[in-house]
Amino acid sequence: MPYYTKLGNLPRKRHVQFRRPDGALYSEELFGTEGFVGPTSTLYHIHPPTQVSGWKNLYTTKPEYVESGVMRMRHAKTADMKPKGDPVTGRIVLYGNADVEMGICTPEAAMDYHFKNGQGDECLFVHYGTGTLFTMFGTLKFGPKDYIVIPKGTIYQMVFDERPDDGSDNEKFAGKSKAEMPYGRFLCFETANASHILPPPRYMSKQTAQFLEHAPYCERDLRIPEPPLTFDEAGEFEVRIKARDSVHSYIYNYHPLDVVGWDGCYYPYCFNIDDFAPIVGQLHMPPPIHQTFEGHNFVICSFCPRMLDFHPEAIPIPYNHSNIDSDEILYYVEGDYGARRGIEIGSISLHPQGIPHGPHPGTVEKSLGKKYTNELAVMCDTFRPMFPTKAAVQIDDESYPESWRQDHHAPLENRNGAHQPKPSAAPASPDQA
Repeated sequence: MPYYTKLGNLPRKRHVQFRRPDGALYSEELFGTEGFVGPTSTLYHIHPPTQVSGWKNLYTTKPEYVESGVMRMRHAKTADMKPKGDPVTGRIVLYGNADVEMGICTPEAAMDYHFKNGQGDECLFVHYGTGTLFTMFGTLKFGPKDYIVIPKGTIYQMVFDERPDDGSDNEKFAGKSKAEMPYGRFLCFETANASHILPPPRYMSKQTAQFLEHAPYCERDLRIPEPPLTFDEAGEFEVRIKARDSVHSYIYNYHPLDVVGWDGCYYPYCFNIDDFAPIVGQLHMPPPIHQTFEGHNFVICSFCPRMLDFHPEAIPIPYNHSNIDSDEILYYVEGDYGARRGIEIGSISLHPQGIPHGPHPGTVEKSLGKKYTNELAVMCDTFRPMFPTKAAVQIDDESYPESWRQDHHAPLENRNGAHQPKPSAAPASPDQA
């Protein structure tokens, strides 16, 4: 986390006696990373956090990748994926590699247990739906277009509000009963290489870890855990722990969210994509200006509504590029994406590092003179190839690579005013570009 914070009741010093009202000691837990030399938080539990029983292996989580020898541009249409499972069991990995896994979750059921990912950090992007994340650090309210960063080892329960959500997707579900509607939808990134999802180092002060002035967001934009914090209840509570590519079930004889206070720099938080302040320039800026988070060998970027390039002869959409060290994956949230045709809300495009990619034919000319874009998309760039799962192949638009195979026509009037032959097929209309 970028900065130190605290919540609840704490003793004045670390590692000293801190007693409950009945005279017994609270149980101190150092919750840390990288062998005591990385970010940590110190938590104080009513009960010893080591008191668990009833462990058993429930199911495997190891993704099975297919077509690993096939390199082509892909377009997965996720909008019609059926609601499934709860906010954990309903996650469907679509693409991944040894560094990061990317998937979609459209839950149809509520969680009746708590969950801890002991294998990697999670970054959830809420497309629609509202609710509360109850964690060992306190509660986080979430809503549409929120990133939720959940560091490895955090115990939590994700609770969506009553269906339907805030109405953002009511038209799609018109005529369906409340029981048939999903609670919401979110995109899920999970580290697979033990790295942590953090703000880019270039946004941070090396001396203080404070956000720097050129950063597109800062501490004020982050929402951190709030009360209620402590649940002091006896009984049998299931906590499912993901580790070793499996989910394991453990039973606590007390509520797992029994922390009375904590402090430190390692905790979950929310950041709404609308609070990202896009960086713009006279000429078209490269994708790193959109970077929001990063883990080892991958970055997560936010393409937000923004003013376009202001040079009088600027081409305000991406130039063709061969980023030969990265795969590029975009999830389309809303708005019009000027460089692509045939993209819809919920589309995921994948452009592999071995093939140049850029605007669809006709979209460059249509973009000239545009001053503003209302596109909203979440991108993941990886430094190793991303492979599809069977679930991704099942919703793949196989015609997508052919969508660039159109004539590249000159405009009807060139720069000197000379008339050009009329193209055989008109370029896309502005709402298609």
